[in-house]
Amino acid sequence: MPSGAAVPFFHSHKANEENYIILSGAGKFQVNDDVFDIAEGSVVRVSPGCFRNLKCTSAGPMTYICIQAKSGSLEKYTAEDAEIGECKSLL
Repeated sequence: MPSGAAVPFFHSHKANEENYIILSGAGKFQVNDDVFDIAEGSVVRVSPGCFRNLKCTSAGPMTYICIQAKSGSLEKYTAEDAEIGECKSLL
């Protein structure tokens, strides 16, 4: 996203959450009436039903990834869901 640019609309989702990962640059993020700073390394999770938008405020461009998934769909994300395997290491 170029310096000074913002997403041209606010939006929300009915069933999906979004996770934004800021890879470079800096900006402002708004969720409903809350506004906060974001920068390289920031991770923002937005629940369904919340309106969101972001703007690049850094001198250079801001690069980010947005991952969308059904809210609550990752039920077993702990070590209890992991399975240790025996493999020959090729590293």
